[in-house]
Amino acid sequence: MTRVQARESARDILEIVPLVMRTVAAELRAAGELPAPAHFGLLSMLSERARTLTELSSIQGVSLPTMSNSISAMVERGWVKRTASADGDRRIVMIEVTTTGRAALERVARAAEGHLAEALVALDSDARRRLHGGLGVLRKVFSAKLPGAAALSRKSYRTSAKRRPYVSQ
Repeated sequence: MTRVQARESARDILEIVPLVMRTVAAELRAAGELPAPAHFGLLSMLSERARTLTELSSIQGVSLPTMSNSISAMVERGWVKRTASADGDRRIVMIEVTTTGRAALERVARAAEGHLAEALVALDSDARRRLHGGLGVLRKVFSAKLPGAAALSRKSYRTSAKRRPYVSQ
């Protein structure tokens, strides 16, 4: 791929991915399934492992007070809890997802998957094969960019339903 083609593809991705996510979020909000859209990315990260407020604010690119407000709202919903650091340092507070938070994440993931499935059901087998091929390429490219992303790319927002691996032909 040339640099010009790579830029065209980059523009397409930057246009399409937010469009997909805005569409799904709007459908989830309309169905009453998404009370706080910004919190589900945090829940997903916290479902991987507990993190500090500083880590979360850095990852999200927001101030500590902003992240603290988000975490407080999630604590009120029962989605996360604050716990002492494992090393005994009382200055460090870990944020971890609760059982209620995992259940909320799973419920929203299933609903989002359902909304996406409805949008994609009309694809014929050729379009579906091309879509899966393209998604496989994106997964491979971006999994190589982030440490630990290979596991995340298959896990994030996944329901417990069995998946059949896609095999390109």
